[in-house]
Amino acid sequence: MVMKVHGGVASTATMRVFATLYEKDLEFEFVPVDLRAGEHKKEPFLALNPFGQVPAFEDGDLKLFESRAITGYIAHAYADKGTPLVCEGKPMATVGVWMEVEAHQFDTLASKLQWELVYKPMFGMAMDAAVVEENEPKLAKVLDVYEARLSQSKYLGCDCFTLADLHHLPTLTNLMGTPLKKLFDARPKVSAWVADIMARPAWAKVLAMRSQK
Repeated sequence: MVMKVHGGVASTATMRVFATLYEKDLEFEFVPVDLRAGEHKKEPFLALNPFGQVPAFEDGDLKLFESRAITGYIAHAYADKGTPLVCEGKPMATVGVWMEVEAHQFDTLASKLQWELVYKPMFGMAMDAAVVEENEPKLAKVLDVYEARLSQSKYLGCDCFTLADLHHLPTLTNLMGTPLKKLFDARPKVSAWVADIMARPAWAKVLAMRSQK
């Protein structure tokens, strides 16, 4: 059976799963969920994710939600396919640390800024400058830590591209189209890392999906 991804092409969480599947060269079926119509808050979607958030994922009789849990499953279950994305032994512990950093340090700030600078203008809503002013310096401090880390290894988790890097791609790409791009450009190691991961062929396929919506 072909794996199924239920979600939206513009959803950063759904894009994270797409990127993982493309890195793994795996076939999958995309099942669009009409977020504007609120399909994610109704049955049958709630049977897949009771929290009513995209994406939801099916691999045979296995049903998962939460994008990072889905990407972790794909990377481990299909370890012999495509890009490794995870590794064995002690190095995976470090990759795991930076996966947590993305979720709890980077994304909490980046998502707030993305909402103000990307999505609010898209929906014709007024940006809250106070939210941007509060969170921009906090993100800068996180990127200072990234700059130091990337001075020690090519990628965040190790010298290979892993989920620790991939998980950044959706929100990171959105922020690079805002004035906050300057925060990334000002840090040479971070800037080189951003250029590297955004240039991956698998990510180009995800962006192509989004552009066709």
